[in-house]
Amino acid sequence: MKLFISSRVPDEIIERLTDVDYDYNDSNIPLTKDELIKGLQGADALICPLSDKIDADVIDGAGDLKIILNYGAGFDNIDIVYARSKGIVVCNAPAPSSAVSTAELTFALMLAQARKLVNGDKDLREGGFKGWRPTYFLGQQLKGKTLGIFGMGNIGKNLAKRALAFDMNVIYHSRNRKDDIESFGARYVSFEQLLSESDFISLHSAFVPELHHLFDEHAFKAMKPTATFINAARGPLIDEQALADALKSGEIAGAALDVYEFEPKVTADLLTLSNVTLAPHLGNATFEARLEMGNACVDNLEDFQKGVKPRNQVN
Repeated sequence: MKLFISSRVPDEIIERLTDVDYDYNDSNIPLTKDELIKGLQGADALICPLSDKIDADVIDGAGDLKIILNYGAGFDNIDIVYARSKGIVVCNAPAPSSAVSTAELTFALMLAQARKLVNGDKDLREGGFKGWRPTYFLGQQLKGKTLGIFGMGNIGKNLAKRALAFDMNVIYHSRNRKDDIESFGARYVSFEQLLSESDFISLHSAFVPELHHLFDEHAFKAMKPTATFINAARGPLIDEQALADALKSGEIAGAALDVYEFEPKVTADLLTLSNVTLAPHLGNATFEARLEMGNACVDNLEDFQKGVKPRNQVN
């Protein structure tokens, strides 16, 4: 079997590929579509990151492709319906550490925005820090504030537990109620209540087409003017321009983003605003999570080679 790996992965994952003939793009610079198709020539299998768009053109151009191993829990970058029509197996790579890592990153974004850490760092480096003053870079404490979580899956649950440990009030809206997290003290509310009652709103839902731009100008108008909006889920859940407009007009106080509507591009207005913290999709960027994902990819490949259904097949 011939494998193409389209992006740099941890060395420990490469070391597992002792019985596989592979070509390896040992780089964090994304391949163009043409370069990806060229790399896939003669390949039976592909390991690719979420940022690679595996559409019908790539699938048709690949020729001999039999299995796509996505390096991540998501797989909306792959046309899984078209892949299935071509007899190509698609697998994702869920990792228990990913939920923990993403929840921790989300909490870091919330703290950074609440305590103005990024702006404070910038001001200090530019010589603005002249010593302690009673009103210098005042932020807000999290204790007693209400965190609204949209999407109460594993990431949402991990975030809720951390917020409750900080004496925050936790409310959530999800397709289904979650008795386990409610037993910890989280409270289920309607979507409208989530918007109107939250001091911080954090998104942790998977993306499906019906949720496109769920958070638009009307949603931002329904939030508190003191609210902070956080997205560490999927970019297309929000209308980025509407968010930028809400931040500029003062409809909401701040935002922190780890994912983007047109990733890797970021809506230009957001780059000019001091009341938004921007991270380069670092949600599960920890050694623990990325190793688990890579090992899941190799596990799926080994299953396929043995002629059994890969444990993480999604189509």
